[in-house]
Amino acid sequence: MRERDETPYFVIERESGGSGVGAFIAGALLGAGVALLFAPRSGEETQKELRDRAMQFKEGAEDRLREAQRQVEDRLDQARVELMERVDAVRDAVEAGKDSAREARGELEERIERSKAAARAGVDAARDEAKRKEETKD
Repeated sequence: MRERDETPYFVIERESGGSGVGAFIAGALLGAGVALLFAPRSGEETQKELRDRAMQFKEGAEDRLREAQRQVEDRLDQARVELMERVDAVRDAVEAGKDSAREARGELEERIERSKAAARAGVDAARDEAKRKEETKD
């Protein structure tokens, strides 16, 4: 009898519908899965696992960093292109403004010269008329 008392054993009680056995089997499977997940490893295995996971994390982080850098560089390039287009547009507008100002100044100078010429002609005509009147008086 002594041997029997030392041997572990399970007692399964049946309840209505036999759901106790199904729960027991499900629990046993769940326990076995958890045991596999948390099974002890040697120090070397644990260190290797940690190194591998750290390397995966590092590589993933480097990939994400490279992708972020690429996106930033793309956006900077796009911003540079847009800025240069705007600078060129402003430069063109300034040049057009300068050209218009030169043209307007040229036209204004011509008008001033014509006005001066007309004023001189009017003064000369008035003098000539005054001289003629003076000569006819005599």
